[in-house]
Amino acid sequence: MKILGYLSRDVLMHMLAVSFVLLVIIISGRFVKYLAEAAVGDLAADILLPVMLYRLPGFLELIVPLGLFIGILMSYGRLYVESEMVILTATGLSPTRLAGYSLVPAAVVMLLVGALSLWISPLGAARSDALLHAPESSQGLNAVAAGRFQTRRSNNTVSYAQTISADGVMRSVFLSQGNRDDDGKLRMQVTVAQEGEVKFNTETGARYLELRDGFRYDGYPGDLDYRMVRFERFGELIPEPEGGIRTADPVDGRSTLKLLASDSPEDRAALHWRLSIPLMVPVLAIIAMCMSRTDHRRGRYIKMAPAFLVYLGYLMLLANARSGMADGQGTALAMWSVHLLFLSVALAMLYGPSLVGRIKHRRYLNAKA
Repeated sequence: MKILGYLSRDVLMHMLAVSFVLLVIIISGRFVKYLAEAAVGDLAADILLPVMLYRLPGFLELIVPLGLFIGILMSYGRLYVESEMVILTATGLSPTRLAGYSLVPAAVVMLLVGALSLWISPLGAARSDALLHAPESSQGLNAVAAGRFQTRRSNNTVSYAQTISADGVMRSVFLSQGNRDDDGKLRMQVTVAQEGEVKFNTETGARYLELRDGFRYDGYPGDLDYRMVRFERFGELIPEPEGGIRTADPVDGRSTLKLLASDSPEDRAALHWRLSIPLMVPVLAIIAMCMSRTDHRRGRYIKMAPAFLVYLGYLMLLANARSGMADGQGTALAMWSVHLLFLSVALAMLYGPSLVGRIKHRRYLNAKA
């Protein structure tokens, strides 16, 4: 039990350190990217921090397994370099027993990742989407601040609404957008409406601006030739910046219970993906334990690059299987075959050296006889 506690504590400490560093790197990159959206008026700055907090579990469900993977490599690698593993082996610590000890912290991490993947991450994604698509939470065409002109620099749009009700309905809406044609002349489109509202399509994740009871003027400033259209209801798709904060898959915000009750290929693929993430953990733990074998001359960081390739390969194969399943071109068997493949690799790495040693020993005895 002392050996188990010592190994588990060392692995978990390394895992927390690695996960924290990876989380800071990813959060910093995403924050800068989303801050750029807020700077050009595609996103209200006051919701940026809450959205990042809601999406934090989604980052952690992929970071924590990688942190455990690298944590085992670094922890056991140190034991090999400092000859502690040699002493433990001499006292009867077999590879099978070491694998059992490694699976103890892996089981704790698997439960944590399972809670993140199946419950906390979908809940956070749903609340994040609700916050992002609330009319009062963004700028530009999709919503305005009451009583204030706002400019969306990404498409040269000026918007205004006299009042905004609690349910997001805008009153006395004004929109102005200017674009230059091929001849360089400025073409203006001015729209005024009694009221407007942002509509969100839960199936496609697209947002639409719906204006009611208004006029739209289209023409060139200074020219008498312009077009006026009166409308009772006018809808326009709100363009999303490519790779922006709102481009997340809408299925990520659906609860696991809804995915279980759905027959949609996208929902089934998302369900098997959520189940696959925690199941990666014990397989990765065994692979990391086997890859941690090293000595004084090679050091404990020698296998970091191959380890990253193994993790990325595992994750990319699962992602490709999910994409194929969502497109209707694959089945859940493909995704579970990836787990079976890497489990076979883990078992081969665990028991392969001893089997090869036994075969060589038998050949030596037969040759000597």
